[in-house]
Amino acid sequence: MNTPSQKTDIRSLSLEDLKDKFIKLNEKSFRATQVYEWLWKKSATSFDEMTNLSKDLREKLKEIFVINAVKVSNSQFSADKTIKNSFILHDSHLIEGVLIPTPDRMTACVSSQVGCSLTCKFCATGYMGRKRNLNADEIYDQVVLIDKQAKENYGIPLSNIVYMGMGEPLLNYANVLKSIDKITSEDGLNMASKRITVSTAGIAKMIKKLGDDNVKFNLALSLHAANDEKRNQIMPINEQNTLSALAEALKYFYAKTKSPITFEYIIFNNFNDEIEDARELARFCKHVPSKVNIIEYNPISFADFTNAEEDKTEAFAEYLKKQGITTNIRRSRGKDIDAACGQLAVKEGSK
Repeated sequence: MNTPSQKTDIRSLSLEDLKDKFIKLNEKSFRATQVYEWLWKKSATSFDEMTNLSKDLREKLKEIFVINAVKVSNSQFSADKTIKNSFILHDSHLIEGVLIPTPDRMTACVSSQVGCSLTCKFCATGYMGRKRNLNADEIYDQVVLIDKQAKENYGIPLSNIVYMGMGEPLLNYANVLKSIDKITSEDGLNMASKRITVSTAGIAKMIKKLGDDNVKFNLALSLHAANDEKRNQIMPINEQNTLSALAEALKYFYAKTKSPITFEYIIFNNFNDEIEDARELARFCKHVPSKVNIIEYNPISFADFTNAEEDKTEAFAEYLKKQGITTNIRRSRGKDIDAACGQLAVKEGSK
């Protein structure tokens, strides 16, 4: 008998690979199509759920394959209806995913890596280091589990997905794109690509690759400062991916996809909250059609940053609007729970 470590992760196989396996097992190839549908369309996490297969075939599949389903480890419920989850993976690593309800949408925020290698100074995940990339099915599972929470708690399915949880999505490029394919394809969850946003800290060559691959989802850039000196201080990745390199990459991406960019800007007290900072941001916005989300900061114990004063945040947003830039202030969600990215997983992992 195969031990779990010797079994093939069935969701790592393409439909063609699965058909080949079934033929070698002296099974009809249409059975592979049925299994594939159970895995990606019906989100089955066990072979016993596959009731249109014979019991013998299900037992045979259990012998050879494994479904490494992601499970909810812990959920925190905020007074503002945000639900923050730590998810446990098959190898006992912890990641995070969040359900963010607003009056007009239900958004899942999902992780793409266990930890992160980018060491952004304000981010709890950055203090974990990177343990490994997530597989496409592990990203897909987060969406399925958060969608289930949305329906069970609020009676409304997911409308949007943001890749803004733990990790840098563009450093797990192949798995992130594969997960989006499973989420958007008719053979999968059949969600609209334009309902998905991938957020990057800014890796110029991979932004260009997104353009070459002509992706249909939205791109957000976590900017947080629009001059190199300040951005270098809080985001070491900027030293190799300067603002001029990012501007060039974003122009390339837009020329290929015609998809506007969202700039995410966490506004920190006495760091990037002056009108001069807003002026620099407005200048950077002119490179491509774009909008700005100003984000309130969730302080973490590892860092000295605090959220900007309310009047400065409002003045900052007002300046951008006067420059003709679509600007939203994103109020912090889940303030009464471990809301900052990486906070819950770091806390649980240290128990």
